Amino acid sequence: MIILQISPEFTPGTGVGGVAHALEEQWLARGHDVRRFGPEHAGCAFLAEQAPGFRGRFRHAARVAWFSTIGTARARRTIRTLPLEAVTICHNDALAGDIYVNHGLLASAMRARGHFAWRMARNPLHLFTAARDTYRYRSGSHRAVVSLCEADRLTLIDTYGVPAHQAVVIPNGVHLDRFAPVSDEEHHRAREAMGIPRGSRVVVFIGHEFDRKGLPVLLQAVKDLPDHHILVVGGTPRQIHAYRAGLSSDLSGRVHWAGRVPDPRSALAAGDILALPSAYEANPLVVLEALASGLQVVATPVGSIPQSLANDEVSRIVERTAGGVRDGLIALARVSLPRAQVQALARARVEAFNWGLVAETYLDLFLSLESRQVHSR
Repeated sequence: MIILQISPEFTPGTGVGGVAHALEEQWLARGHDVRRFGPEHAGCAFLAEQAPGFRGRFRHAARVAWFSTIGTARARRTIRTLPLEAVTICHNDALAGDIYVNHGLLASAMRARGHFAWRMARNPLHLFTAARDTYRYRSGSHRAVVSLCEADRLTLIDTYGVPAHQAVVIPNGVHLDRFAPVSDEEHHRAREAMGIPRGSRVVVFIGHEFDRKGLPVLLQAVKDLPDHHILVVGGTPRQIHAYRAGLSSDLSGRVHWAGRVPDPRSALAAGDILALPSAYEANPLVVLEALASGLQVVATPVGSIPQSLANDEVSRIVERTAGGVRDGLIALARVSLPRAQVQALARARVEAFNWGLVAETYLDLFLSLESRQVHSR
């Protein structure tokens, strides 16, 4: 089978690029002809370079606009050169492809954070993205739309009028061979490398959007838990500087800033708990990766969280308040099971979400589209 993936990035890790890269690996291993349409094909590779401050935000906005317009035209031109039996799958921005993977709905994310009109109006990129995606879903640009959780699928049907038979749910997967529990010795070494003292509870926070993903809530929650340290992975130097400057003296020594890292495994190795008090998520990869690594998880009931977590020895689903997060952290700290047993329970929670099974589910969807196309002839 020929599969063309259209995506603004194909980098391993979390996010859109991580999903596209993981699926590519799985399909190649099964002998399929997997091809890419990325920024270099759209002509906007020069905008992909990271930059600080306003320059970085401008580059991002310009890349989204370019990939959505010029990239769409070039992607459609590329698709016309493929054999009829080829399948095309788009991960972000471009309005092209048989299948679109909805990695998250901007309007839903903004509503979840409150002050929807103000958040939309103050950012021209938000207005552009919302208009583009409204057109995407209402115009039938794709033959099927994949959402990562049932809540987003229902929103597509109820709000955007996507036909129910074209809206499907396929959650993200996790690399079970890559993310795995570490030994006690590796655990202690990872903490020492981060400057975290032994005997403390380490809460890992992973994400670049500090506000949406709930870092302020987490900081407030941990303020009165002196044995808890926070390891923050992600964010720009400017974000980190602003947050660090706002910390009280009793908390500043317990917050450790890793910044952007290419691989979160070293942070997960140092941690006991992943905290994700987010306002909006579809199907967060970091939760799956943390569970596969044997960590406990505290998260808000957003996206796929209610289906993948429970209130037990491994996880807590909490309100997005400092008190709710604090109660979740305390409850997990009181779990009396040995660390190895907690790790085994956490990993068992995600064994059904391995990328191999996810890739096979996509292949089944491709075949169903092909069958429908043949039948329509």
